[in-house]
Amino acid sequence: MYLSFTLSRYIGRQFLIAAAIALGAVLVIAGLIDLIELFRRTAERPNVPGGVVIEMALLRLPYMAEQILPYGTLIGALIALTRLTRTQELIVARAGGVSVWQFLLPAVICGLALGVLWIIVFNPIKAATISRYDVLENRYIRGNASLFSISDSGLWVRQVETSGQAMIFDKPIREYILRAARISQSDMTLHEVTIFGYSDKGNFIGRIDAELANLREGYWQLEEAHVSMPGMVPQSLPSYQLETDLDIRHIQDSFADPSTLSFWQLSSFIHTLEKAGFSALRHKLNWHSILATPFMLAAMVLIAAVFSLRLHRRGRIGLMMVGGILAGFIINFFTSLFHAFGISGSLPVMLAAWAPPALALMIGTAMLLHLEDG
Repeated sequence: MYLSFTLSRYIGRQFLIAAAIALGAVLVIAGLIDLIELFRRTAERPNVPGGVVIEMALLRLPYMAEQILPYGTLIGALIALTRLTRTQELIVARAGGVSVWQFLLPAVICGLALGVLWIIVFNPIKAATISRYDVLENRYIRGNASLFSISDSGLWVRQVETSGQAMIFDKPIREYILRAARISQSDMTLHEVTIFGYSDKGNFIGRIDAELANLREGYWQLEEAHVSMPGMVPQSLPSYQLETDLDIRHIQDSFADPSTLSFWQLSSFIHTLEKAGFSALRHKLNWHSILATPFMLAAMVLIAAVFSLRLHRRGRIGLMMVGGILAGFIINFFTSLFHAFGISGSLPVMLAAWAPPALALMIGTAMLLHLEDG
């Protein structure tokens, strides 16, 4: 017997409503906790307005929604399927010749569709809001004066010096902009470097062109440097040192979080990152993980079905619900574990990203086959 369109639409609507309620409830709780944490972090910074803190908390909501989306799907599926089981609607459908696989198909399709919608619409919104959040966090909480960017033209660094020791010859500079055509990942050597120095009033001080640059403890070591300043004859030097309060971790960490890029931007950015000499493992893993989101949501529906479709026979509804949520945490733990192996290079990126949803789908299918058809 085929499942009617009316029944399919009913089951799908029940799942989507329950998933939306579950996701909204968890998101409100997580958002309040995050808001309290932000107020704690800014408690010792009286110059941070309360409105900015609230804005930062709101900007983080799409990011947190992406993190808890599988849990919202799992809890929503548990609630919807438990309700359909307790009201005997599942029994009536089964008596009419509808198999459990037909009964679950609308919810699985809704899970897949929700994942696709998230990739197309909500992921770019998340990337934009978390980028804005990072700007506010750097300005008001971290006090980080460095800005990093990477493009087809190379690596760009804008640094506001706080030590007051950076100088081009005898002229102190307050801010400089550095561009490097590429970087060697093995020793973090910058190639084809250009540095523009400015005073605290924004006046141009001078320019340094160098073939190579290495970031040492407290200074840039520039090789084969050419220094140009207004009113002076350009000078060529075998080496030159420019003081800085940057360290190599600032540069490495600035490209460590791919969450500020949308799914549509990641592919081209990965190419740009590798062309510049940086490792793109995190970004590749994030791209594949986003692409695998619909299958993870479908797997969560199957896992929820294992813990909810036979409640009328077994009883102990609360215990089974807790078991379903615990299964979600276990899946999340192994997902994080696979991702850690992928980032470290111990596992291929595709395997690290696709193995968790694939295993969850296979486990959910196998358990349903055992419980319903075994």
